[in-house]
Amino acid sequence: MAELKYEITEKLATLSTNAKGWSLELNKVSWNEREPKFDLRTWDAEHNKMGKGITFNEAEARELFIGLGKFLEQ
Repeated sequence: MAELKYEITEKLATLSTNAKGWSLELNKVSWNEREPKFDLRTWDAEHNKMGKGITFNEAEARELFIGLGKFLEQ
């Protein structure tokens, strides 16, 4: 299995932290030395272990922002 390389290039927000110290975070992450994407997932306190997550390019992140904005206005 190939090694997964990642670099958190920008920390944007911590949405929550559980009792075990894992945080749900929105970051910009470069996966395997590619262009950074918006990334939403759980991380341990040292950012060595991660949970399953989802990544968005800029266009997808804008659509998500618009959709959430419309929902939260209700």
